[in-house]
Amino acid sequence: MNQNNQNNQNSQNNPNIQNTPSTKNPPYTFLPQHGHYRHLRVYQVTEMIYDITYYFTQHYLQRGDRTVDQMIQAARSGKQNIAEGNQAAATSSETEIKLTNVAKASLEELLDDYEDYLRVRNLQQWGNLHPRYEKMRQYARSEDIKKDYAAKIQCMNDEEIANLCITLIHQAMYMLHKLLVTMQNRFVTEGGIKERMYQSRVKYRES
Repeated sequence: MNQNNQNNQNSQNNPNIQNTPSTKNPPYTFLPQHGHYRHLRVYQVTEMIYDITYYFTQHYLQRGDRTVDQMIQAARSGKQNIAEGNQAAATSSETEIKLTNVAKASLEELLDDYEDYLRVRNLQQWGNLHPRYEKMRQYARSEDIKKDYAAKIQCMNDEEIANLCITLIHQAMYMLHKLLVTMQNRFVTEGGIKERMYQSRVKYRES
């Protein structure tokens, strides 16, 4: 007598032994898998923006100036909302999109502050025709910046730091725009969490 038949016979002879229900296929996964936010390039850029902004406000703005807190908070909001949006993505597409958009809006606010700083002090905002623009843009896109930006900004003046941060903000805003488009398309094609939960339950019952 094989083991299964033995178990069935024991269950019939002993009412205290319950038959183990047959298991179906493993449940369908409805929670999307996301990488850790710290691995996102856009998060890494906003982290640099926060660090550089903190250094900039402590060295080039007067203590007590309301702009100091505004710039630090805007930089922090850009970074933190990316992290929180990524963490919320598994259970709420709406929250993910909302927080990512808040991050983008915060960086736009910070961009205005840097541009205002340069304008009112008659300093240059480096455009496409500025001789140092392309070199700065390439540096901001490189992997080297993550290794040495903290040391390099200590050798820069306020105009250079502001233009570096402006370049990084433009890059981050571009990446956030692309990310929002991806989130929108994913929501349209895959639906929200409630739709995925329902579909997974239906598939499980039919299996």
